[in-house]
Amino acid sequence: MKTDLASELEFFVLVARLGSLAAAARELNLTPPAATKRLALTEARLGVRLVNRTTRSISLTNEGETYLAYATRILADLREMENVVSSSGAEPRGLLRVNATLGFGRTTIAPLVSEFAKRYAHVEVQLEVTDRPVDLVDSGVDLAIRFGTLPDRRLSARRIMSNRRFLCASPAYLEKSGTPRSLADLAQHRCIIHRQNDDAYGVWRFEHDGGHESVKVEGALSSNDGDIVLGWALDGHGILVRSEWDLAKYLESGRLRVVLPAYRLPSADLYVYYAQRRNQTARARAFIDFLAQQFQQAAPARR
Repeated sequence: MKTDLASELEFFVLVARLGSLAAAARELNLTPPAATKRLALTEARLGVRLVNRTTRSISLTNEGETYLAYATRILADLREMENVVSSSGAEPRGLLRVNATLGFGRTTIAPLVSEFAKRYAHVEVQLEVTDRPVDLVDSGVDLAIRFGTLPDRRLSARRIMSNRRFLCASPAYLEKSGTPRSLADLAQHRCIIHRQNDDAYGVWRFEHDGGHESVKVEGALSSNDGDIVLGWALDGHGILVRSEWDLAKYLESGRLRVVLPAYRLPSADLYVYYAQRRNQTARARAFIDFLAQQFQQAAPARR
């Protein structure tokens, strides 16, 4: 059972993360007045104001920022202590917080979590899907499932699936607009742009004959959602960059074709990331091993 102090710290971290007492109240199944009173008791005990309140949102005071930094660190240390102690158990158990991308998390990871839960009845999995990577060191998330490498040296990673990327288009588009023979030809084509995080807008990078080339492409359609841009390519709106995980069934059926196959794009291998400083728990190891096994079994069918 959590101590009162740990619960107080978790409550404040939640309020700071959500930026709203009302949102924190909904998350904890509290009434708004109860959440307000809980924060007021903490401030009264400390003798300082931790947040500045407005009618719609809150912001942290300087004291609140300091309290948040220490609270986050203390909670991480408490979780690590519990993880080290519990990881020696024969059967995985306890809470596992997992983060994944929005679309992939819904369509692929969520069903796998369902299968994992059938095997490990004593593991509680909290799956959070977000459009941007989370800070594993400070957020309390145990594992993040992401395509491509993350530039954070504080993280360790295990690759669970190789995943090449290709240029592709529908036969209808290629019959109408022609098939590009070189990267320079892309300037004459309509390209569908998938906007991802902070990547340079409309810049595609390739490897060819041992060198690197970048091409600025243009098109009438762009989106930050991978399923949307894939649908547009299937509808014949232009050339798209997608990974083999997404393309396999459409390439096999002939609904999409690879173009410029000699030009290699950076891969989008699938990784599970975790913070280096935390000892990996039995439940985390079991989940990562389970994912690796599932994707290994799925790879031949995808190819």
